[in-house]
Amino acid sequence: MLILGLESSCDETAAALVTGDRRVLAHRLAGQEEAHRPYGGVVPEIAARAHVEVLQPLIEAALADAGMTLADVDAVAATAGPGLIGGVMVGLVTGKALAHAAGKPLIAVNHLEGHALSPRLADPGLEFPYLLLLVSGGHCQLLLVEGVADYRRLATTIDDAVGEAFDKTAKILGLGFPGGPAVERAAAAGDARGVPLPRPLRGSPEPHFSFAGLKAAVARAAPDHAAVDVAASFQQAVVDCLIDRTRRALGRAGRATALVVAGGVAANGAVRGAMQALATEHGLRFVAPPAWLCTDNAAMIAWAGAERFAAGLTDPLDVAARPRWPLDPDAEKVRGAGVKA
Repeated sequence: MLILGLESSCDETAAALVTGDRRVLAHRLAGQEEAHRPYGGVVPEIAARAHVEVLQPLIEAALADAGMTLADVDAVAATAGPGLIGGVMVGLVTGKALAHAAGKPLIAVNHLEGHALSPRLADPGLEFPYLLLLVSGGHCQLLLVEGVADYRRLATTIDDAVGEAFDKTAKILGLGFPGGPAVERAAAAGDARGVPLPRPLRGSPEPHFSFAGLKAAVARAAPDHAAVDVAASFQQAVVDCLIDRTRRALGRAGRATALVVAGGVAANGAVRGAMQALATEHGLRFVAPPAWLCTDNAAMIAWAGAERFAAGLTDPLDVAARPRWPLDPDAEKVRGAGVKA
């Protein structure tokens, strides 16, 4: 099985070729950091135009890297949401065009499912079910991954995602863009106990997350403390919240045999280390993809496509792009106007 994957949901444009036996034959990625750096965050219109300019050359380069043509591909998998709708449409429409022209099946992949299944691309021994902490710029969730297309959401953020909090903290401290790596670098030189910051919802009986109050506390503390100390204290507060909330969810995860972390924030060393310790504490396997597979990429989309294709799940060419697309549409609603489903 050979799947061509396309990713364009935010500010990374990517194309990859992945086989059903977990070989990444090619992966091409184009970032947009320089285009968005003056604004301190991703500008949707700029991102969409950049996707249009580079996606086709990336696809051609990935096929050339693998020594393949479109005729060799068994299916085309493209991110169909959630994400910035302009970018999602660029990748999905391109995927539709390629699938139609080559007479190949189309697989519309939920970007979150790409993250959720990426640990299985990295670790062939990872079996269902597992508890997943999905942490990224737009999402912070705890999911019981029972199988392909079978997810039970145990918790979500009631306001901001953890990756968004990292980006905002970096902007407040003048650390640059992208924010996550910048905060982690600064934190390495700071005192994690140097600035008193809150741990929102820590100890709450429900395992949901909240980071809006932590962002506000960073903004108040920043003028009176060294940036490296604020960064270190913020990162420690995030880790404390993630551990507390995940520990709470483990009591509801039932038969999960592994604790898995994925998404862009999973590349953070402090987060990975703390989650590994938590898994050990509970006698669970710990699995985290390599850092390049945590951030947005097309290999995870191709792999999710391979898993769906093997399960007989394909999509019609009129499938719609979706700015929001929950993995568990039947999950109970939680309080909070800014809930990230």
